Amino acid sequence: MSETALPVSLDRSSTEPLAVQVAEALRAAAADGRLRSGDRLPSTRALAERLGVSRTVTAAAYEQLHAEGWIAGRHGSGTYVTTTPPGSVRGKGRRPAPTPPVVEVVDFAPGAPWAEGLDRAAWRRAWRAAADSLPLFRPHRAGLPEYRAVVAEHLLRHRGLAVLREEVVLATGGTTAALVELSATVWRPGDAVAVEEPGYQRAVWALRSAGVRVVPAPVDAEGLLVEGVPAGVRGVYCSPAHQYPMGGRMSAARRVALVERAREEGWLVVEDDYDGELRYDVAPLPLLAALAPDVVVHLGTTSKILTPTLGAGWMVAPESVATEVLAHRDRTGTSPSAAGQRVLVELARNGDLGRHLRKLRREMAERRALISSRLSDAGVRVLGDDAGAHVVVPLPSAQVEREVLEAAEEVGLRLDGLARHHAGRARTHGVLIGYGACSREQLTGALPVLERLLRRVTPSG
Repeated sequence: MSETALPVSLDRSSTEPLAVQVAEALRAAAADGRLRSGDRLPSTRALAERLGVSRTVTAAAYEQLHAEGWIAGRHGSGTYVTTTPPGSVRGKGRRPAPTPPVVEVVDFAPGAPWAEGLDRAAWRRAWRAAADSLPLFRPHRAGLPEYRAVVAEHLLRHRGLAVLREEVVLATGGTTAALVELSATVWRPGDAVAVEEPGYQRAVWALRSAGVRVVPAPVDAEGLLVEGVPAGVRGVYCSPAHQYPMGGRMSAARRVALVERAREEGWLVVEDDYDGELRYDVAPLPLLAALAPDVVVHLGTTSKILTPTLGAGWMVAPESVATEVLAHRDRTGTSPSAAGQRVLVELARNGDLGRHLRKLRREMAERRALISSRLSDAGVRVLGDDAGAHVVVPLPSAQVEREVLEAAEEVGLRLDGLARHHAGRARTHGVLIGYGACSREQLTGALPVLERLLRRVTPSG
């Protein structure tokens, strides 16, 4: 049968996504008899050209109808209507106005923890116990002593870092808050600090807000390129255990080279270990702070293992740096909140923190394996170490990245793009798929859609 001409019109002033409008127009055409079972539809490219929209819009509409079972593709022939939507009144008069489908937004943006996996009873128990403590009449600038002790034990048990006598553990409000404090104490306005490119943009803005000059430093599959750090910088910010956002880990040789340059040129290296507890292939990697405690400030957080709303992090720093940070807190009257610290203490005291970490590693490892195997089997290249809670799919251009993000949004999937993770002009393109915020059911249900979106546009290999 010849290809059917479709009376599809779009309202670009409407808040309804274009892909939803296209899908509904096709349903209406089938329901009122303009399309019949066996009719051949235009290709997604031809329909996109006629409507003046991106091909990702028409592809998303076809994918939705295909998933609902109303259309099907025939190899080498095209796409055909297979059945009439329920409620069809073909030959029976006018049908009621259709109800637009509700598109559930599934959050695949990286950076969110698996909060759904927290044991609710343990969570409530920790907060009740924390609330039993009397309010403080003066703040603890360095953090609660019991919290600092729990952090030291956590770092030894889960990250292999033994805090030395010449180092100080400080409570923080998180890694970004800690970087703001370092920018106000260790560096001065106009100082240059190298930051990974692509890298964590909140770190970039924390530095810039203090007048620090950010110098991008390139990364590859093994993390920061040490030789790419320009001379004359006063510091380097990096994520060696699991580079954000590309997901690589810094090799042992580069760690040694970074430390040697730091000592020779007077750098302070800030090590952001934002999700170092989440590694699934080998034991947690040794920290830079263990290799060179004299020139490294180690930052950690509960944001990725519990929740960012707890506002609890830590800093392990040389005594001279810690002294400057504490003096700054005293001058400005600031200190990290004690509430989140007390909750972490109670979770650790009851063994709930260790149990949660074991459960978290199992779940995230299974999710990562599910995504990687499904996309790899479809010929989609997946980047990143066997760690953390996100993967990266490289794309050939900025235009393709934008199209994939738009198409994903049209079908209710929230992804992230690599372009925004650059301090300068974006040179690396792709999408980040986080798998911490969604449920397992959402993940398995969305994988076929993700596969179809990415299979057409990604270079395999």
